Amino acid sequence: MRARVGFERMIAEVVVVALMGATLCLNAGAQSAPSSGKPQITNARVEEREENGDRDGDWNGARACGPCQLEGSRGGNSYNVHSGDVKLEGPSDIVILFRAEGRKIGKIRVVSENCVLDAGGLQITWLTGAKPADSVKLLERFVDGKDLDDRGAERLSRSALMAIAMHGDASADQAFSKFTAPDQPEGMRREAAFWAGEARGAAGVQLLKRMAKEDPSSEVRAQVTFALSISRENNAVDEMIRMAHEDSSGHVRGQALFWLAQKAGKKASGAITGAIENDPDSEVKKKAVFALSQMPKDDGVPKLIQVAENNKNPEVRKQAMFWLGQSNDPRALDFFEKVLAK
Repeated sequence: MRARVGFERMIAEVVVVALMGATLCLNAGAQSAPSSGKPQITNARVEEREENGDRDGDWNGARACGPCQLEGSRGGNSYNVHSGDVKLEGPSDIVILFRAEGRKIGKIRVVSENCVLDAGGLQITWLTGAKPADSVKLLERFVDGKDLDDRGAERLSRSALMAIAMHGDASADQAFSKFTAPDQPEGMRREAAFWAGEARGAAGVQLLKRMAKEDPSSEVRAQVTFALSISRENNAVDEMIRMAHEDSSGHVRGQALFWLAQKAGKKASGAITGAIENDPDSEVKKKAVFALSQMPKDDGVPKLIQVAENNKNPEVRKQAMFWLGQSNDPRALDFFEKVLAK
């Protein structure tokens, strides 16, 4: 791709190379009009190079971003959101920034086209009109599974993975399918699962369903339960319920119950109380009781009282009593008074 040729030529010097036109994807669905151009830039020497490409957008977010320092203590792989003027229609494009020095890329950042960028005196070379699929292909080169196995500081590969997740293009889903294959490092699969739930919509849920059934690691499957909980797709809860009932690992079933409690709702409540009654693992039963304590009090407290009164397992009843004591709910106090009066 022509953008890639230009990109390779830039990295010999200290420069910020910006790839314009990569489609932004947070809430898959609506299509918006192509963007008019790059963010506002300060404190920079700017060179622009035209690259032809389509720029379809599908971000319905409405937020303003700025000022973003690319150099110094406020640099890194994030951008600041401020409470200034907010456009009613969100940006259709993202800008991917690569910081190059000594023929190496040291940082990748993703910013909205609405951001105000302070480049700290560096040269910025803009490669405009990049095709989303070419952008994804370039970013894939920086996703290193070994780095993603390290849960420490933010690394280049994490930034590249996030940038791919923001693309509103099928090529990003294809990339995530590769990142989550069972033969990939565990850290990569965990990180990719998060972004699949956070940013990839219906395609992300389908990917997570596959991981829930096929990934050999209970730690990865536990991360899948969280990723499903942050998805905005309606059918994500159904897969969480299935995992709470059927996963071979008690740890995973317990995590599914915990995140179901955060989602609440009738489906989640039924899965949690079902685990208390039917799961063969006492530790999972205890986690299910804890999950009840995390539900909205009007749902959770009556169910905790019911468990404390009627469950046949003394350890489960004890756990329910404990969490009732932590609830500070008047109904819990009434229950304790009734028990002590017997």
